Amino acid sequence: MDWSKTKSLFIITFLILNIFLGYQLVQKRDSSQLDLLKELSIDEKLAEEEITYEALPKEPKELSYISGKVKVFTEEDVKTLKNQTVNIDTAGILKGTFTDPIKLSLTDQMKIGQFAKEHILSGDKYTVWDVDEEAGTIVLIQQYKNYKVFGQSANISGVIYLYLNEDHEVTSYEQTLIPEFEEHELEELIKPMETLENLFNNFHIKSGSHVSKVEIGYYPLVPYSESQLLAPAWHVIIDDETHIYVNAIEGQILYKTE
Repeated sequence: MDWSKTKSLFIITFLILNIFLGYQLVQKRDSSQLDLLKELSIDEKLAEEEITYEALPKEPKELSYISGKVKVFTEEDVKTLKNQTVNIDTAGILKGTFTDPIKLSLTDQMKIGQFAKEHILSGDKYTVWDVDEEAGTIVLIQQYKNYKVFGQSANISGVIYLYLNEDHEVTSYEQTLIPEFEEHELEELIKPMETLENLFNNFHIKSGSHVSKVEIGYYPLVPYSESQLLAPAWHVIIDDETHIYVNAIEGQILYKTE
């Protein structure tokens, strides 16, 4: 027996065995780490990425799609309006110009709402959405059962635009209205936290972000048209800048500001 050759064979065999065992150990460790990652809750995932969020709504758990038709304003509708000249030449859009502009506080939403009730048709159906002092505009959007009807950026239905002069006086406005809504079958909503998880997994929420607000409302599924179908939608605001509207029943993003 050639002992030197046998010794070399043993050494090579032990080296191969050590490499194999080392490989097995690495595989097992990596597998354990992957299992650990899989077990992390969405709370833990967000915390790891330093993503914070405000308190999430607990209700509602169910809502339905709703539908309605855009109102076509008539001479009969507008004859009660005072201190303004009215144009209804474009079907579904009412344009009013005040004979005497009306002073309005831009910081008091209750007074803005009161102004809408007193001077605009069905003004009690709207709530204040945005006040832009620099642009001289106030946007009000419709509500249905205290839920906001979103979508003024992609759809002009159910919105009032107030135009102001430099003295914060309302000089004119444009209005669209959905007078009645029809409810469809109730459906279970995707939970707010599940919505955040989906947005995070699809890279819509970046590391270090803060989810400023999550609220439920309705968002139109098609661009402006005579008949509207609206879905329950989670409105997610990130860092007070990015607005994302997510179908709260089916989960897809309906609109996102950049």
